[in-house]
Amino acid sequence: MDETDHKILKLVQGDARLTAETISLDVGLSQAAVQKRLKKLRDTGVIEKEIAVLSPAKLGREMTVIVEVILERENLASLEAFKRRMRGASCVQQCYYTTGEADFILVLVVENIKEYEQFTQTYFFEESNISRFKTSIAMDRVKVSLDVF
Repeated sequence: MDETDHKILKLVQGDARLTAETISLDVGLSQAAVQKRLKKLRDTGVIEKEIAVLSPAKLGREMTVIVEVILERENLASLEAFKRRMRGASCVQQCYYTTGEADFILVLVVENIKEYEQFTQTYFFEESNISRFKTSIAMDRVKVSLDVF
C-alpha cells in the first residue's frame, strides 16, 4: 500500500458511497485506477465491509452501556462460548476480549434500563461462567467512530 491507497481509504471510510469519479478527483488518478485499487483493497481484506452507520437515538435505542465482564473460567471452550453468545446478542454493538482485570469489554445500545436488565438476566445471570460484571452508562456520545486513519 502506498500514500494514494491511504488517501483512498481515508475518503472511503468517511463516506463509502463516494463514487470512483469523486475519489479520482481527490487523489489525482483516473476512475479506472481508483476502481482497480478499491477492488484490490476489498479482495485483500483491507476493506472488510462497507456499512451504514445508524443513529441509535433516532431508532429508539438511546442508552449506550459499557460492560466489563469477568469470567469464572478462561479455558478455550468457555472463551469461545462467550464470544459466540455475544456475537448472537443483537444489542451488543462491540465485544472485545481484553487483557487486564476484565476478560471482555462490551458496548451495548439498548432502548432503556429494562432492556439492559433483561440482557443481564439472559446473558449473565443465566450463565454459570460469569464471575461478575461492572456496568457504566454513557452520558454523552462524545466520539463514535471505527476510523483507522
